[in-house]
Amino acid sequence: MIKRTLATTFFYLASLSILFAQNKPKYIFYMIGDGMGLNQVNSTEVYLADLENRIGLKPLVFSLFPVATFASTYSLSNGITDSAAGGTALAVGSKTKNGVIGMDSTQTKPLKSIAYAAKEKGLKVGITTSVSIDHATPASFYAHQTSRNKYYEIATDITKSNFDFFGGSGFLNHNTTASKETATPIFTLFEQSGYTLAFGKSDYNRLKTKADKIILMNNKDTDPESLKFAIDQKDGDLNLKEITEVAIESLTKNNDKGFFLMVEGGKIDWSSHSNDAATTLHEVVDFNNSVQAAYDFYLKHPEETLIIITADHETGGMTLGNGSSNLNFKALVNQKVSQGELSKIITKIRIEQPKTTWEQIKNILAENLGLWTKIKVNERQEKAMFQAYENSFIKHVNATEKSLYANDEKLVAEAVKTLNEAANISWASGNHSAGYVPVYAIGAGSELFTHKMENTDIPKKIAQAAELSL
Repeated sequence: MIKRTLATTFFYLASLSILFAQNKPKYIFYMIGDGMGLNQVNSTEVYLADLENRIGLKPLVFSLFPVATFASTYSLSNGITDSAAGGTALAVGSKTKNGVIGMDSTQTKPLKSIAYAAKEKGLKVGITTSVSIDHATPASFYAHQTSRNKYYEIATDITKSNFDFFGGSGFLNHNTTASKETATPIFTLFEQSGYTLAFGKSDYNRLKTKADKIILMNNKDTDPESLKFAIDQKDGDLNLKEITEVAIESLTKNNDKGFFLMVEGGKIDWSSHSNDAATTLHEVVDFNNSVQAAYDFYLKHPEETLIIITADHETGGMTLGNGSSNLNFKALVNQKVSQGELSKIITKIRIEQPKTTWEQIKNILAENLGLWTKIKVNERQEKAMFQAYENSFIKHVNATEKSLYANDEKLVAEAVKTLNEAANISWASGNHSAGYVPVYAIGAGSELFTHKMENTDIPKKIAQAAELSL
């Protein structure tokens, strides 16, 4: 009886393994929240629950995926990675030194990414982001450059990739090499390589039926550096979910072989560098909306789709709590614009109306952050803000506070810090940390993502699931 039971169990497990082996993904979504550590996810879920007046969590789409684990992010050169080395690890399955894109640490050997492996297999390939397409993380999937700052050279690697779809805000360097020499404009190179350029969603809709390979960028006369922060977006502004949906539409057109799509929520990192908690949580929700688009596709093709969610690193050392046992994340709902956008408002006033009084400035901060009117401000906090006001408006010194992607008004940074304190959120720094990042998976092959991982394991497991040669 025991032998028969064991034999039956073995047969069942063998059959199950065969079933999994046959169930390889045809459609692969690789979605990366840049700077999105475990606490960025946790904070967003606490915030959403707090908006419903309850203690606990309101799960994001991806945190309900049946497979969840975490990964380390250190690079070959540093305990704390940058986005180039972190993106490269996620793309090629090998660690490299900080600053390097798609190459080994000697900066001599190009490394094949999972996107190239998918293309070799006959899948269509898309690379999308909420920042510039030549930025470190998206570049890691298609470029091979010694420095993440070689924006022109990175862009030219698109023409060598032959990938089918690119989407993001634009490009940072159009016709100047890293050595400051004038070169052929990248848009010209793209068109010569068979790419159709679309500026905004309406332009895409006009061109999509007659385009084989597309590069979707933000509307003309907008900032090519990135899309607007989600908290600042208005109707008509291009957003990451729209880019994701357009990418899916483009990659499925006249295609029965499947696709690989990388989606980066790039500005979680940017707002975390500024320690702007409210804006960060809006960015995580925005990234979650793009995951929803992928999940909707999965529901139509559950046996053929794999979705992987992770991050290249954590940014800011975000912490839920600063001493009290109470969290008050609902306080963040009072923030109406990003720290950067509020800085623009204050900068304009400082330049055009230098005699603006402290009381007038307080009214602007109250209107945009809820300070004093809805959020209590203690003597220490007001003193810090007033000193920043006095330095910038009266003494004309120390007016700004620089982070990696912003140079904001010191006054506004102090005001946002006050709001963070009211919400009981704290930050360790304005830079990356070595904190673990989450990994979530659903669909065909997701059973491979069930252990604590190195970031380099993730593309290897995708390749294993899809039988790709990485």
